[in-house]
Amino acid sequence: MAESMQGLHRSCRCAELSEANIGQTVTLMGWVQKRRNLGSLIFVDLRDRSGLMQILFDEKIVGSEGFARAGGVRSEYVLAVTGRVQKREAAINENLKTGSIELAAESIRVLSESEVPPFPIEDGIKTKDELRLKYRYLDLRRPEMQKNLILRSQVTNLIRKYMAEDGFLEIETPMLQKSTPEGARDYLVPSRVHPGSFYALPQSPQLFKQLLMVSGFDRYFQIARCFRDEDLRADRQPEFTQVDLEMSFVDMEDVLETTSRLLRNVFRDAIGIEIPDPIPRMTWQEAMERFGSDKPDTRFGMELTDVSDAVADCGFSVFTSALASKGTVRGINVRGQGDMGRKKIDKLVDLAKACGAKGLAYIQCRSDGTVKSSFSKFMSEEKMSELIKTMDAQAGDLLLFTADRFKTAVEVLGQIRLTLARELDLIPEDQFNFLWVVDFPAFEWSDEQNRFLAMHHPFTMPYEEDLDKLETGDLSSIRSKAYDIVLNGVELGGGSIRIHQDDIQERMFKALGFSLEEARDRFGFLLTAFEYGVPPHAGLAFGLDRMIMLMTKADSIRDVIAFPKVKDASDLMTQAPGPVDDKQLEELYLKTLSDGQEKIKE
Repeated sequence: MAESMQGLHRSCRCAELSEANIGQTVTLMGWVQKRRNLGSLIFVDLRDRSGLMQILFDEKIVGSEGFARAGGVRSEYVLAVTGRVQKREAAINENLKTGSIELAAESIRVLSESEVPPFPIEDGIKTKDELRLKYRYLDLRRPEMQKNLILRSQVTNLIRKYMAEDGFLEIETPMLQKSTPEGARDYLVPSRVHPGSFYALPQSPQLFKQLLMVSGFDRYFQIARCFRDEDLRADRQPEFTQVDLEMSFVDMEDVLETTSRLLRNVFRDAIGIEIPDPIPRMTWQEAMERFGSDKPDTRFGMELTDVSDAVADCGFSVFTSALASKGTVRGINVRGQGDMGRKKIDKLVDLAKACGAKGLAYIQCRSDGTVKSSFSKFMSEEKMSELIKTMDAQAGDLLLFTADRFKTAVEVLGQIRLTLARELDLIPEDQFNFLWVVDFPAFEWSDEQNRFLAMHHPFTMPYEEDLDKLETGDLSSIRSKAYDIVLNGVELGGGSIRIHQDDIQERMFKALGFSLEEARDRFGFLLTAFEYGVPPHAGLAFGLDRMIMLMTKADSIRDVIAFPKVKDASDLMTQAPGPVDDKQLEELYLKTLSDGQEKIKE
């Protein structure tokens, strides 16, 4: 039978006690982690978010009634225990913060009983994620999960403190806003008072934070909730949190320096990691050429090599036809893997094809000094030797090559580079490599839409020296004042200098294929605001969830979000999304399709 607290007050959390408290009488409250009955003595490990405290129940001290009550407790019962802190008589537990002390109980109250949990409330469990998420409130009791969320809270407090001291104002922006479909798919919210009309949940506060610059709030930030209706993966959720900021009367250097200082402060104060000052920088072009990625993992080598000159007129049509089509031939040297088996190489070929390549060529410089290649019969020994020399290969190395358009060739090798690094255990686990990637292309080609799209968004400022190309049609060569912050091969976030001149904005819309009417239909309120005096401004946003995931070395952002969704964007605990009453649909002027109608639609 559960009891009430009856005026009891907790003195402190379990693991906040130390040897300095020996002799003091305190009251602790928490969950039973484990109970050990030795007959004349009962030991209970009591747990709260701070950690564990061993409770000693001695019938001579706690009385027969209290001793009997202690004998009946089970895992996850909630107790209130009053007693005296004393030094442990048994061996000290070096792995426990409170391992040298215990609480000799003088009274016990069972505040709540518990069913047997569906999985152990402890770290390192092998329970399926589906079960953990169904009983998320139990999963969150586990120390490693509590540690993640405690760190998340500490980080958000550090961010707010730093931003306030640096002159930023925290301002909230609307959750219900107009849909501007140019990025990911929006989550739509039907309006009851405007039948047939919809709000959209924000993918980011982008337009509103620019409006705040027009309003004169020259330093804005927000720890903002954002929503995107897109397919999920390990570092993506339908609702997520980003640290969002915007600044007026600044250039790119100001934004990068402000953000770098913020990250250095947070990582130092939260987890004791010192970030280099300055954070290294790399252009988008260099990142793609060296690593095959605009978010390169620089913790290991295996960089890409341009071998186009070495294979020109080599006789291998895969290489020469790619070069004739203004493509490129790139390679990586996988050192020490020249004797790799054929099955493993075939898997790499399949991976290359899955990533968009037509295939993957290879040369095995075997440890016995022999050479085997997938294309040796198409190339002379002289050309083969030149290619091997260009790749700086030694006996025992494996050389892999792609030939295609630049972006495809380097991105495929970039994926293979990462896969091999993980398989060969080349990535140092305890290293935090930050990198600024700058000078992104302003436009990227979409085969699906058969047109150029803005790589970031239509309000990103191109470099002034590239502006004339907006009318020449050479959009692929236009660089933008955009920048991403990358950590260990993960894009934490990014931003850009915004366009604040109306003539340049019009030229940008025209290059993207928008008429002024279409632009005003999508972004009219922002363009109107820009007619009333807009300061030069720039901003950035980075993912809080992703950052905490990397800080804690979690496998997924689900482990740093209190109540996350699964891959199909459903919540296994609350069973959301779910059906609603017909009356609610009627109020929103909505109807759901019947099974028959769905089949007709298909």
